[in-house]
Amino acid sequence: MTTAPAGPTTTRGPSLPASVTPSFLQRLSAQVSAAPDAARVTTSAPYTGVPLADLPVSTPEDVEAAFARARTAQKTWASTPIAERRKILLRYHDLVLSRQDEVLDLMQAENGKTRRDAFLEVVDIGIVSRYYARNAAKYLSPKRRRGAIPLLTHTTELRHPKGVVTVISPWNYPLSMAASDTIAALMAGNAVVQKPDTQTALTALWSMDLMYEAGLPKDVWQMVIGRGSSIGGALMDNADYMMFTGSTASGRNIASDAGRRLIGASLELGGKNPMIVLDDADINKAADGAVAACFPSAGQLCVSIERLYVAESVRDEFVAAFTARTKNLKIGAAYDYSVDVGSLTTPAQLKTVTEHVDDAVAKGATVLAGGKARPDLGPLFYEPTILTDVTPDMTLYDHETFGPVVSIYTYRDIDEAIALANATPYGLNGSVWSRNGARGRAVAARVHAGTVNVNEAFAAAWGSIDAPMGGMGDSGLGRRHGAEGLLKYTEPQTIAHQRIQGFTPPARISPDAWASILTGALKALKAAGVR
Repeated sequence: MTTAPAGPTTTRGPSLPASVTPSFLQRLSAQVSAAPDAARVTTSAPYTGVPLADLPVSTPEDVEAAFARARTAQKTWASTPIAERRKILLRYHDLVLSRQDEVLDLMQAENGKTRRDAFLEVVDIGIVSRYYARNAAKYLSPKRRRGAIPLLTHTTELRHPKGVVTVISPWNYPLSMAASDTIAALMAGNAVVQKPDTQTALTALWSMDLMYEAGLPKDVWQMVIGRGSSIGGALMDNADYMMFTGSTASGRNIASDAGRRLIGASLELGGKNPMIVLDDADINKAADGAVAACFPSAGQLCVSIERLYVAESVRDEFVAAFTARTKNLKIGAAYDYSVDVGSLTTPAQLKTVTEHVDDAVAKGATVLAGGKARPDLGPLFYEPTILTDVTPDMTLYDHETFGPVVSIYTYRDIDEAIALANATPYGLNGSVWSRNGARGRAVAARVHAGTVNVNEAFAAAWGSIDAPMGGMGDSGLGRRHGAEGLLKYTEPQTIAHQRIQGFTPPARISPDAWASILTGALKALKAAGVR
């Protein structure tokens, strides 16, 4: 282990773990839905830049063929009893936990994150699998609804699967984003055709392979690889529903295309997430929380914090504590739990982070920690960075950086803090810190974001799987998790059986007399308190 002067502790690790063998990679890549003579694409390991995966590239015709197979398989899958689907998902849960070392190695090799960050994805999939396995029957079962005429109208709500769902998943959380949305879609009786980001496609393929090992029938979940500019049209044109996680710009295009086709879409997009430290916060806990909020997966997390608002009365104490902790983080490559911050994933992301920080510094921002790339560690490492004196003319002031960079601002009263936190078109996640839980929750309720955590960074809301998770404004639409995360993959149907007498008058009663009778009945129902 080496120590960088005036910066985080650093460490190097092996280029690839022993489990990531050529035969293992070949077995996974063979599961891509592509022609035998398909063109190939090679990905690189972020830690070192060495070649990693050799993947076949799917064509639009390959996507069409995958959907055709999926539609055939989905008809049988939809008729499979929920109890059988439940068994498959619980077996998958056990396999993910027992084989976690495989996927931890794979995620680190493809993404460059630390093992502790990768492990949280394993935990996430365990929670999601168990939750939907144990709750899907309740959410999907027929529901009696109040009929039009009490006692005479028998009304039932049914839930049918959409059909074949397209899932487009990103590179930053390659297991969580590949599997969690698919799990819900499958449990609802759909088939899935998925396009993971090519950089982390192996992790998605591993997850699919494990689901088949757990008992999923053939062709119910299929994987295609390729650029959106090539196969995006086929993925949209064949989908019965679209699930997308990625940039706001791409999300807008997908929403437009989904609207054109009159299909549903759920979009989890970008964020410029705020954290508010109240004047009564426990400073040590808040400083620890800020580290956990800003630097997981090298800041490449949609719900991570990029803006920190600190009460004027505790600013100096908090900044000192947070800066000290940040400078003590271990940064490097290791296929174990020995480092705190790993690598960025792509050269494009390193370019964005570098440009944002350099632009801010050139315009007067102050660097309290970090502020530079670390090519001595590997091609894509960047130090955890804290900035102050950030102004609106700097790019990172209101643009998502998606890296290990956070800006600190000061506020005088809570109304100013809320105004600053909400001064963004985004609304994905937020964090509030206070010793007074009731006060923290009251402030959280005023933050314009789909999830807000009190005395936590993001894991409390994300891990509360029974509650919906998603964004407001430019952070997207729709929700994952909870009942909504399952039911969005279904079509509701109402069956109403009218008995004895309906709304048309009997033969012996005139229309005007019947209107008077119904009017009296409505008044009586109101007086009786009938809903």
